Amino acid sequence: MTLRLILIRHAKSAWDDPLQDDHDRTLNARGRDAAPKIGAWLAGQGYFPAEVLSSTARRTLETWDCMAPALGEATVMRRDPGLYHASAERMLEALNGCAASPVLMLGHNPGIGEFAARLLRKPPQSARFDRYPTCATLVADFEAEDWSAVSFGTGTAVTFITPKDLEG
Repeated sequence: MTLRLILIRHAKSAWDDPLQDDHDRTLNARGRDAAPKIGAWLAGQGYFPAEVLSSTARRTLETWDCMAPALGEATVMRRDPGLYHASAERMLEALNGCAASPVLMLGHNPGIGEFAARLLRKPPQSARFDRYPTCATLVADFEAEDWSAVSFGTGTAVTFITPKDLEG
């Protein structure tokens, strides 16, 4: 059986208020522009999530809210506070607890970039993959019966895209 993961770093966020708690930062104009474009691109490719797993940070939830009109309602939407600035190991643990496929997971760097790199057998051909910029999106497949069987080094990159790739 093939399981599919759509792994997205939150869209660009605002740094306007130095007193604002990091967890509560919102998307800036660039982020509000990029997230729906990535959502529309995913929909155009036929990548519709059955389960969404997101950090509870405001910017990750806003990223999903901007994408959802193009992607429709996921069967399951889980907000996991443990994904806020999570390590790659914590992200894998969260993924291992998923039930549906495709899973769309929203998180933060540096953990999400490390998670993406460690999940794959071989990285995608992209100069931006190592940086995993805001709203970067990896689609990866895993040959497994269920998510609990997925481990590091077992994924195959289907595609990797960033908002910059959609410009022009």
